Amino acid sequence: MRYLISFDDGTMIIPDDELPAVAEAARAVVREAKAAGVWIFGGGLLSQRASIVATDGTVADGPFPETKAVVGGFSIIEVPSREVALQWAAKLAAACRCAQEVREIMYDPES
Repeated sequence: MRYLISFDDGTMIIPDDELPAVAEAARAVVREAKAAGVWIFGGGLLSQRASIVATDGTVADGPFPETKAVVGGFSIIEVPSREVALQWAAKLAAACRCAQEVREIMYDPES
């Protein structure tokens, strides 16, 4: 099963002088996940830099002010159970110093 582990933009509030340590802690968890064979992909997102593409192909700047939460970073892992995904999320939460949301990715045989 694949899981999305993410956090909202603005929840990872780290003093500038502590950023290198937090970055290294997060990278250490990623290295551990890769070594365990569960890592698929992940990364941080630039703050509030998004475009919204409508179904007709038109593009607008976004996200819109009424948006309550914007993803700040994410990890995609493949593990045998939700419990294992929650364990990885706990490691990421400790490393990044912010809560992580865990959601199972719907299975699609084409992906």
